[in-house]
Amino acid sequence: MAHRVCPWWLGYFLASPLRRLLLEPGKVVQPFVHEGMTVLEPGPGMGFFTVELARLVGASGRVVAGDIQPKMLAGLKRRVAKAGLLARVEARLVAPGSLGLTDLKGIVDFTLAFAVVHELPDAGRFFAEVAQASKPGAEFLLVEPAGHVKEAEFQAELKAAVQAGFSLADRPSVRRSHAALLKKT
Repeated sequence: MAHRVCPWWLGYFLASPLRRLLLEPGKVVQPFVHEGMTVLEPGPGMGFFTVELARLVGASGRVVAGDIQPKMLAGLKRRVAKAGLLARVEARLVAPGSLGLTDLKGIVDFTLAFAVVHELPDAGRFFAEVAQASKPGAEFLLVEPAGHVKEAEFQAELKAAVQAGFSLADRPSVRRSHAALLKKT
């Protein structure tokens, strides 16, 4: 499968209020995110989930959102600031081949990777970096769009996640998507 990154201008559509008619970010993440958590969101785009994650972690938590595209992060920062949640979100520009998470080693409580792993050139490295940043028992919601990612490709991603130190805890239902809840072992 070719690894292509979603163009930055598509971020406006992906963060659009119209998208909420098809997918409510709160319903997707609320069961897993609580006040005081450290949440990792790789590939947040312009923050469709970031705003809701920032609300859920509360004033004592934080969301670390890393993207390779400066224009996506600029849009994310605008949306988070407009919601009054900028102090809870750390927007990071990351390199295409690494999330640069060494400073988060063992402190992440929850990771949301929504429609991002199929864009990466090395899923195994990605899962290893997330595993290193995650606390024991941390949860990881992996969601891929069924229209872009075939079931066999999703299974390969799950296998890479297990090899990196995660176990499959559940297969939650997310509209038009393959989804798995993973747990750091």
